[in-house]
Amino acid sequence: MFSLKKNLKEYRVLGWAILFAMSGQVIAAAEATAGDVKIGFVDIQKAITETKAFKKSQLKFRMELKKEKGIIDARKKKVETMLIEINKQANVLNPALKKKKEESFLREKKDFERYVQDREEEFARREKAALDKISRKMLGVLKQLGKQKKLTMVLEKKTVFYSDSSLDLTSLATKTYNKLYP
Repeated sequence: MFSLKKNLKEYRVLGWAILFAMSGQVIAAAEATAGDVKIGFVDIQKAITETKAFKKSQLKFRMELKKEKGIIDARKKKVETMLIEINKQANVLNPALKKKKEESFLREKKDFERYVQDREEEFARREKAALDKISRKMLGVLKQLGKQKKLTMVLEKKTVFYSDSSLDLTSLATKTYNKLYP
C-alpha cells in the first residue's frame, strides 16, 4: 500500500512537470502569435462627428429646425390666444357659444400637439438615417484602413485603457472619409 501512494505521488509530480512544460510551450506559442497581432484603435464617435458630411447634415438640420420652430411658435401663439379669448369672454358668452369655442380650442390644441410630436419623430428619423448612412460609410473606411495598415483588427478606443497613439486611427479615418465622400 505504501508503494501505491509513492507511485501516485510520483505520477502527480510527473503530471505537474509535463503540464508545466506544456504551459511553457503554450505561452511561447502565444507570444510568437502575439507578435503578429497589430491592433488599431478609433474613437468612432469623434471620427464621425468630425467629418464634413456630419457637420453639413447638422447645419442642414439646424436650419430646418429653426424654420420649423417658427411654424411651431406661430401655432402655439394661436392656441394661447384662443385660450386667453375664452377666459376673457367666459362670463359674457352664452353657454352654447362658450362650449363651441372650448371645443374649437381643444381641437386646435390637440392638432398642435400632434403636429409637434409628428415633426419631432420625423426629424429624429431623418437624423438617425443620416447618421446611419455616415456610420456605414465610416465602417467601410475603417476596414479599408485596417487592410492598408495590415492590422489584425480595429477596436473602439473607449473600451481600451491604454494604446500607443500611433495606432489611433481616428483623425486618419476622418480625413480618409472626407476624401472619399466630399
